[in-house]
Amino acid sequence: MMASDQVLSRELKSLQEELSAAQRERQATAAAPPIQPPSSAEPIHGAEESGGEKGELRDQLGELANAVMSFLEDAEKDIAVHPAQSVAIALVGGILIGWLLGRRGGR
Repeated sequence: MMASDQVLSRELKSLQEELSAAQRERQATAAAPPIQPPSSAEPIHGAEESGGEKGELRDQLGELANAVMSFLEDAEKDIAVHPAQSVAIALVGGILIGWLLGRRGGR
């Protein structure tokens, strides 16, 4: 039990560090001036091959990352404002998931 607590603690610390690094990077990106496209009329290598699909995919992934970061920031604020309620919801959710998994495993 003690070893699993240490592993979980390390994982949580790692996730917190990654989240902090992502938030710092996001703040630095927001403060940096926008990147200007090249002034020449020459196409970027590979751009004509993909038909803009890579750019569209990159934009969608960027939007997803922004949405996830926004969700995590909002969740962090809500937990800070209502810690007891957050713990109670997490407890009930964990019990419900455990109950559902226990029923499924018994079949």
